[in-house]
Amino acid sequence: MRKNIILIALCTLPWNNNIYAASIDLPTIPKENLNEQKIAIIKTEDNLSNNEIDHLLSTFKMIKKRNVFHEVFNGFSVEGSIAELKKLSENHAVEMVSPVQTYKVEMENPVQLIGAETIKGNINLSYPYLTGKGIKIGVIDTGIDYKHPDLQRNYKGGWDFVDHDKKPMETVGEGEKNTMHGTHVAGIIAADGKIKGVAPKAEIIAYRALGPGGSGTTEQILAAMEQAIKDRVDIVNLSLGSDINGPDLPISLALNKAVEKGIVAVAAAGNAGPAEWTVGSPGTASKAISVGASTPNVKIPYIKINNKLLLLNSMKNSESWNGATTMEMIDGGIGKKKELQDVKGKLVLMARGELTFTEKVMNAYKNGAKAVLISNNIDGPLIGSLEKKISIPVAGITKEEGEILKQKIKIGSLYVDIKTMWEKDRLADFSSRGPVTNTWEIKPDVLAPGVVINSTVPGGYMTLQGTSMAAPHVAGACALLLEAHPNWTPEEVKAALMNTAKPILDRENHLYRVYEQGAGRIQVDEAIQANVLMIPGSIRFGKFRLINHLHAHTAFIKIKNVGSKKQYISFSIPKKTNGLSWKMPLSLSLQPGEAKNLPLTLMIDSELFKGKLQDGTIKLRAGKQQMHIPYLYVLEEPDYPRIMGFDLVKNKKENCYEYEVYLPGGAEEFGIALFEKESLRFVQFLDWRKDVRRGLLKAKIKKENIPSEGSYMVKVFAKKSGKEDMIHSYLFIETKK
Repeated sequence: MRKNIILIALCTLPWNNNIYAASIDLPTIPKENLNEQKIAIIKTEDNLSNNEIDHLLSTFKMIKKRNVFHEVFNGFSVEGSIAELKKLSENHAVEMVSPVQTYKVEMENPVQLIGAETIKGNINLSYPYLTGKGIKIGVIDTGIDYKHPDLQRNYKGGWDFVDHDKKPMETVGEGEKNTMHGTHVAGIIAADGKIKGVAPKAEIIAYRALGPGGSGTTEQILAAMEQAIKDRVDIVNLSLGSDINGPDLPISLALNKAVEKGIVAVAAAGNAGPAEWTVGSPGTASKAISVGASTPNVKIPYIKINNKLLLLNSMKNSESWNGATTMEMIDGGIGKKKELQDVKGKLVLMARGELTFTEKVMNAYKNGAKAVLISNNIDGPLIGSLEKKISIPVAGITKEEGEILKQKIKIGSLYVDIKTMWEKDRLADFSSRGPVTNTWEIKPDVLAPGVVINSTVPGGYMTLQGTSMAAPHVAGACALLLEAHPNWTPEEVKAALMNTAKPILDRENHLYRVYEQGAGRIQVDEAIQANVLMIPGSIRFGKFRLINHLHAHTAFIKIKNVGSKKQYISFSIPKKTNGLSWKMPLSLSLQPGEAKNLPLTLMIDSELFKGKLQDGTIKLRAGKQQMHIPYLYVLEEPDYPRIMGFDLVKNKKENCYEYEVYLPGGAEEFGIALFEKESLRFVQFLDWRKDVRRGLLKAKIKKENIPSEGSYMVKVFAKKSGKEDMIHSYLFIETKK
């Protein structure tokens, strides 16, 4: 591989936008598209000056330089025609091309639960009255209401990368596109008024990178991170995400770079659980602290069907499900008025789709419905909100749960008991799980409260939930840690939180897998008093192909005494698993400030060990301190999804269809097949490729491949290492402009 200049162009170009070497031939671009203007982000290995960048672009007359980056990585962004960008990509200095991503906000007193309240008031601790004073936290989000009475004392400026001014205010005056997310996040971190954040004296620097509706581009987020590094923030919080489980997207790489520059980076894991392999970028960044969501002590409504609890995700702006009650449930279709003629006094089950949640619920409410359940139309839990306050309870359930209830309604009258229960320290169903594809890392790293979290919003306060709410709890905790230990590095802060986290149990009292909960729910009071740190906070032995049935793998951890006294350290052998054995370090002692690198060896007999993923925790004792470190071992090709993030839309401007899809391991064969909706008769392939590289693939459907107007079923498939994954969706083809 060449070592001179590396370029990453991040744009919606019509050619194959996998990450690839420049020597690869690019498909021909239709001539009518060559003048279309696109934005690209260019990454260079060397830190080029403005003059050097201008010289590099001097031969490209139609390319305009936009932003220059020196902190998150060496590079710059440009705008130009597809023809010019293609020429630039073919330049001898170009190494990689990756398309722009769109990021969106990820939607008992939690501060007390994680131990932050104890720190602020218990003089028996070694570090009393910690409030985050003097710690600068960059919030990259939708902006904040810096005039809010609970935030105005903590707000210390920022920048708006949407409107390009010094006023990073939330989107206001745009109806449904108004935002509140960044204000909620900032309040969790550092509210200091009617409510108190985790670190109420910390300084908030706001960077508005997500605009109306809560979405923003890669370029805006990178620019915000660039400015945060220039502003010398101590911590940066990104409560945003994508649905791509890959470690190589630019935001993840930029977060790693920020950590290398001394900034603690905190990112939400995503809200795509409970399935595995759902943690999304930038929560996949190796060096960042990726945060999943746990429950504080909250009352959760549920229905019991077939001895299974169906948890109800209450929607914002609906009434609470108070106490136990029995209701008749009927099927309300998708919530159209004509489907809701006999709903008075009943619980109405509706399917997601066509109408907004608010329209569905209002139709039911006006006809006298007592409550509403909305089932998802895709896999996973349904977390939603209503646009205005409606005085009946409304909750979301999964697609599978909706189908179960519909079948029972068809059999005969269905009466259900709605009950509530108190839960604490459970993994939220919506919280995304790992591991990370390709690197096979454990993510999330830790959990924090992310369910029913009350915080600031423009003009008041509101309860929201999501890993977006969990991440700022960790950002605030990091502020307390840095106040107590100003010389700790980002790696040490992360290790302290992970080493002392509390592993949590599911409803059957089994530990969640480490790639579901990481090290567990944070305990910041324990982390602050840690005398010994184990770095890194989790171990990945990697992925291996079997050559013979006996093999061994060694990982190294750094153990450091950060206390003031000599520490005696001893390891425990992990729980016995058939086919696995361990070679652990002998007991040792460390003087204050002393550190040692120690090997941990995992030995596998594949004739006895039959799993694809092996995970667990390694425990050690340092004086009175009990610590643990999660580990993960991957054998050959595990059962991760071969397809992620598929989207097929019509480009009305060009009267064509385009798609994008992420292939975490690449594909030996990839295709998009079209079938008649009713007869399921095969019509044609929209696209078909062999030996597709790992990464994001984005392309336009050739006009000659677009069939006649009508409704179709789309099957997208990818084959890799003997496993084929398929995604089904429905599409109405329009041939008219």
